[in-house]
Amino acid sequence: MSKTTYPKVSVLVVGGGSVGLLTAALLAHHGVPAVLVERRSGPSVHPRATGIGPRTVEFLRELGLDAAVDAAAVDLRGAAGKAVARTVVEMGAGDVTTVPMPAPSADELDTTPFRLRGVCAQDRLDAVLAADLARRGADPRWSTRLVGIAQDADGVDTELEGPEGRYSLRCARVVAADGTHSAVRTALGVGTSGAGDLGKSMINILFRADLRPHLRGMSFGTCTITTPDAPGLLATVDNETNWVFHIACDVDRGERPEDFTHERCVAVVRAAVGDPGLDVEVRSVLPWRPRSSVADRFAVGRVFLVGDAAHTVSPLGAFGLNTGAADAHNLAWKLAAVHHGEAGVGLLDTYAREREPVAAATLDQAMRRRADPELHWGRGPEADAARAAAGVWAAPVVHLGQRYESAAVVDPRPELPSTVDLAVALDGSPGSRVPHAWVDGVSTLDLVASRWTLLVGAAGDRWLAAAADTGLPAHRVSAPWLSDEGALLVRPDAIVATRVTAPGPDPARFLADVLDRLLARPVTVRST
Repeated sequence: MSKTTYPKVSVLVVGGGSVGLLTAALLAHHGVPAVLVERRSGPSVHPRATGIGPRTVEFLRELGLDAAVDAAAVDLRGAAGKAVARTVVEMGAGDVTTVPMPAPSADELDTTPFRLRGVCAQDRLDAVLAADLARRGADPRWSTRLVGIAQDADGVDTELEGPEGRYSLRCARVVAADGTHSAVRTALGVGTSGAGDLGKSMINILFRADLRPHLRGMSFGTCTITTPDAPGLLATVDNETNWVFHIACDVDRGERPEDFTHERCVAVVRAAVGDPGLDVEVRSVLPWRPRSSVADRFAVGRVFLVGDAAHTVSPLGAFGLNTGAADAHNLAWKLAAVHHGEAGVGLLDTYAREREPVAAATLDQAMRRRADPELHWGRGPEADAARAAAGVWAAPVVHLGQRYESAAVVDPRPELPSTVDLAVALDGSPGSRVPHAWVDGVSTLDLVASRWTLLVGAAGDRWLAAAADTGLPAHRVSAPWLSDEGALLVRPDAIVATRVTAPGPDPARFLADVLDRLLARPVTVRST
């Protein structure tokens, strides 16, 4: 029998993977106490993804975690992004084809203030996020699963099962970050659409083996192994002794995931490396299958879907984890604004309105790359022409250039001016991520600092005075996307909420009125 307790929790986050941990960390950052529940006994030791995109790095920077994640990343500067070889032994001997790790262009370097030095395996990212939650005094409850959920007009009742048995928890709102087969999504009756399962089932083998003698100083993100004895994909965790190897499970020929015993996985790794005597420790084996699907709704009442619970993205392009991180970032400040009484509940309606189209566009871009991986990896004029013909956007635009259209943006401009040049896409239009520019050695992104911020042009004295009257932090910026007398009002998630070219007769009142509108607050009658 369950024990009923009703301490009202502001937000319950269901799922302790990367997106759930990031959601809880962002909520804590915004001053919202949250409970996180995860059925596993702690953060996953099995990395599912390694590519942390530039926008996600900006979120980590906002939390003060960029340096810690960079330290946990593998330094791949100047290394191969991907390689193709028969075995690791033959790769180290020089019989290998490589594609360099994509180096950001000068324009791309002008779009964001910080980049990781290489790839960071998801388990390492999760360790950093979990440690941050501990420092913030958050309430993660491991070995705890959700077994029931029901909501009414005033809150959400959840039934949880943990080490001490079952108990009930009353919550103001719930964020479901519980993965592709989300129990919360199922309980809400929300369906999914999209291509569904793609290709063969895969086995992800996490193993420890010292490959340095065979690699002879070579570094790479991933390597396609072509030996008929063990064809698959080798990915680095630390580029020394920790690796993951993906190999197909041929269900059409009667194979099952459980056929990949410890002994068989050791043999597979040895064959892929090309060393029959290699000392191999298999740490974990995870069956998985590429999938492309999106939930029919990202929000139902007081419950919100994020990450794989909302969308599962085909892996090519490294868009999956990063799209989930953007969900968390979009939602957290809105939940916080409502929690603190700074916004009306209508603001929460903009989460699904903004994130659903972006997720759909990202799934589409991942699927277009799946048809021809060179559309993602190719470089040069021929590759650019092929991408244009196939409707494939440049990867930086997918990560950083997408735009929002909702009631939390005034006069949005959802159409991208360029799907090739990120600098052109980030032009200061309402709904886009505010352009990065240095202001006395500080990025405009850092100036936003998780709060509403006004950026004003060179002749913006009246705007500065109005911001002071309104209680808004404001900064003068000299940039081509901001006229001398203009201003950009930027949301706490660094999205441009509105842009004006010159102040009107009462800029302070304008700012107060537009904030009321954007935050879905009741109309305030102000004296003239």
